[in-house]
Amino acid sequence: MEFMQYILFGVIGLIALGFLLLFFRFFGLWFRALLSGAHVGMGRIIGMWIRRVDPTVIVDSRIMLTKAGIDVASDMLETHFLARGDIRKVSRALVAADKANIALPFQRSCAIDLAGRDVYEAVRTSVNPKVIDCPDSTKGKTTIDAVARDGIQLRVKARVTVRSNIERLVGGATEDTIIARVGEGIVTTIGSSETYKAVLEHPDKISKTVLEKGLDAGTAFEILSIDIADIDVGQNVGAKLQADQAEADKRRFQAEAEKRRAAAQAQEQEMIAKVQENRAKVVLAEAEIPLAIAEAFKLGHLGVMDYYRIRNLQADTDMRTSIGGDSLGGGSSGATPPNAPVTSS
Repeated sequence: MEFMQYILFGVIGLIALGFLLLFFRFFGLWFRALLSGAHVGMGRIIGMWIRRVDPTVIVDSRIMLTKAGIDVASDMLETHFLARGDIRKVSRALVAADKANIALPFQRSCAIDLAGRDVYEAVRTSVNPKVIDCPDSTKGKTTIDAVARDGIQLRVKARVTVRSNIERLVGGATEDTIIARVGEGIVTTIGSSETYKAVLEHPDKISKTVLEKGLDAGTAFEILSIDIADIDVGQNVGAKLQADQAEADKRRFQAEAEKRRAAAQAQEQEMIAKVQENRAKVVLAEAEIPLAIAEAFKLGHLGVMDYYRIRNLQADTDMRTSIGGDSLGGGSSGATPPNAPVTSS
């Protein structure tokens, strides 16, 4: 029994020693909160340590908020910490918003922080507007290029002054949307101008047109002003396009002319082939004449005098053809008997 009592007293002593060590470990933190008027119980501080919550962050944030006159319970701070939120940044944002008379409840600031937005930077931007370059030079593009109706290209650089809209930080579009919309407005304004000179004479027309479109709708910012930093005259895009179109038309017409020339050459070759074919038919027909004459002699349809008369006509025709220089030749291809007389008619 005495041995069991010693064990019990030892366990109680160890527990008491453990609590004493924890008390001395967190005593400074607890005492600092007590003196600051942001009391946090020792048991709650130890409970934070057990739940793996950094009690120093919670206590310091509560002290900051209390000194600023903002009452936020330590439970709410601990909950946001467990949700992987940035307690220090949220606390600084609440203090900054309170000093600037900006309505920013704790729940909304936590939602903005958990949404991945820098809530402290958003409050600072609400107080001190920032300038956004359009386009963003960090993405490789330094100017916004647009073409007026006369075909002249203009290269524009703009600077957009924006202020954060706390009400639309959750779910609102980011700076990239602002840059894209402003770029679209610049291109539309220049494209609707009759000449590039009108834009150069009145660059403020671009700012007025873009501001009238309400491009900040649905974004986390409010556009205060759009300033045209620089306008440069680029290429004569209209003339270049016309030259390219003329070159394309020329090539098309050349292709069509080549097509017609090839068709004509093909037709010419076909006609030459037909001429040769017809000549062959004529030769074949003339080759049958002697056979027909022989057949006529055999049947008694043709006499000797008739035959000589035919030969005289053929000789006379050949002579006239040779004198006329006919390249096609009109003589008979039939064979003339060696003893046949050739007389003039």
